[in-house]
Amino acid sequence: MSSPALERREWQTLLGCKKILVVVHTVAYGKRLVDVIALLESDFRVQVSFTAPPHVFGDGVAAFLARLGATVIAWDEAIRSRFDLVLAAGPRGVELLDAPIVTLPHGANFLKCVIGTADDGVAGLRRRDVAPGGKSPAAVVLAHSDDLAALKRSCPEVGSVGHVVGDPVFDRMTASLSGRPEYRRALGVAEGEKLVAVVSTWGPQSLFAQFEWLMPRLARELPGEFKVAVLLHPNIWAMHGVRQVRAWLARCRQMGMYVIAPEGDWRSVLISADWILGDHGSVTVYGTLTGAPIVLTGAPRQEVAPGSPAADLSVVAPVLSAMHGVVEQLEYAAAQYRRVDYQAIAARITSYPGEFAGRMRHLMYRILGVGQPAHPPATLRLPLPPALASWGAAWDGVSA
Repeated sequence: MSSPALERREWQTLLGCKKILVVVHTVAYGKRLVDVIALLESDFRVQVSFTAPPHVFGDGVAAFLARLGATVIAWDEAIRSRFDLVLAAGPRGVELLDAPIVTLPHGANFLKCVIGTADDGVAGLRRRDVAPGGKSPAAVVLAHSDDLAALKRSCPEVGSVGHVVGDPVFDRMTASLSGRPEYRRALGVAEGEKLVAVVSTWGPQSLFAQFEWLMPRLARELPGEFKVAVLLHPNIWAMHGVRQVRAWLARCRQMGMYVIAPEGDWRSVLISADWILGDHGSVTVYGTLTGAPIVLTGAPRQEVAPGSPAADLSVVAPVLSAMHGVVEQLEYAAAQYRRVDYQAIAARITSYPGEFAGRMRHLMYRILGVGQPAHPPATLRLPLPPALASWGAAWDGVSA
């Protein structure tokens, strides 16, 4: 059934475009998909639209799409429409869509185990993740050949549609590493100052669950030349609510720390950091690209997928102790840092460093059934970030 929003031909200027739908369940998924859709949305032969299905972490998606200036189709309308290609970084409900579906990971590989449920396994590689509703997608996009081997073990019937194409975050961060001085200046990190990026995934085993005691300790022990930037997974904001998270972190701001809002681009902050204090989430793993020493706050064995880059990092990176001073431990991590160890972990993120744009574009155009544009796709450097201090402006206008 055709969608009225897509078929109002009397109002359209360009006709006959291939219809591409981007499914944004959460802000985290949306951020990943923006890098992907940039590979073809400038093509005059395609029309890109977005939709937001119901999701437990869906708070903030509408505002995210509004900031993009995207054409948004209501979910109820999307499932009644026909598309030429659907891109999704999560499985929920996508089997209801009438289109070839391409699924992508939304983080660094597949790092987390799901335990204590009827559907235990590695999140992102379970049958419900790769064949939602029992429907095999047109393609399952993977970053590393190890992921393809894991997919074939966990869901053999979907293994034939697995495609190893690389990782867009890896490529954009790598292309941007040389811009570190510019990113630091844009953030407001002055010469001689040190930046500590405090990174948390979501869930009860995350670093955020330790914030109430950890952050005051950082404030007390770090000298004045240290700046602290807090990067929280968007799911924390979505589940607990922006107002509540701001209230919990108000004291952190009063202590001089900077909290990056969920819509902020964490990648340039990570590149700018002198140290990364993190947990077992994807952002910490991407920190292995930067050259910054990583200090972990713990890596829960039951939640980290065995053999994953996160598992490797839990062996290489030192772990923060309550029995020793914070500065002492940061200095120790810097002194013990061996770039080769972290490079080995970073190498496990993608089998095709620098090649995601070309491989992913080729796959999408093949599914669309049209030729690619006659120019190579670009891997763009990350934009300059706003100053750390600017993130507090939105907080200051919130009434108590």
